[in-house]
Amino acid sequence: MSTTDYDPLMIERGRLLFARPIVFVKGCVSLADLPPMDRVEIAFAGRSNVGKSSLINALCGTSGLARTSNTPGRTQELNIFESQSENLRLVDMPGYGYARAPEPKVKAWTQLVHRYLTGRATLRRVYLLIDSRHGPKDNDLSVMNELDRAAVSYQLVLTKIDKPSARDLEAVVSRTMAVIAKRPAAHPGLILTSSEKGTGLDQLRTEIALLLED
Repeated sequence: MSTTDYDPLMIERGRLLFARPIVFVKGCVSLADLPPMDRVEIAFAGRSNVGKSSLINALCGTSGLARTSNTPGRTQELNIFESQSENLRLVDMPGYGYARAPEPKVKAWTQLVHRYLTGRATLRRVYLLIDSRHGPKDNDLSVMNELDRAAVSYQLVLTKIDKPSARDLEAVVSRTMAVIAKRPAAHPGLILTSSEKGTGLDQLRTEIALLLED
């Protein structure tokens, strides 16, 4: 789906939603650290180094809101961001899979991610980021299985689509659509993004705006 398929009013609603200030609130190392469940929450999940922080920065039109790093596993907390004018909270989660950190630490934040994803009543949707150069991997499928079991709505987002060739990207898109086709909690649409080029950001903003309207 492209932005031409949306109501122009909702596209503008999405633009304004992220044109207004969104600020970092806190980093949470346990569920007890989380803010009260008093607003709509949108979470960003994905393998280590898939580009979650970069996508959040691009989405919000800033380069310094979420910390980015070339080192896998740099994000080790649930990082909380909130709109100052809307009923919206964004959650940047630690990456799962490979990370340059001690194994017990990786295990601890992986458990934190899974507990958050399946136990947060105000979590409206999870955007599960997939590197377009690789497509869904076993770790991603495991997270999808858990979200399906918990009936948590999620939508897949391909990142870094400016990196692979058009032919390779087409193959990954086809394979990814096949993966989600029969999954009960998965949104049927796939969002293709590039944080560097700005591709797909309007669509993602519009989707989030629609969730607030619901």
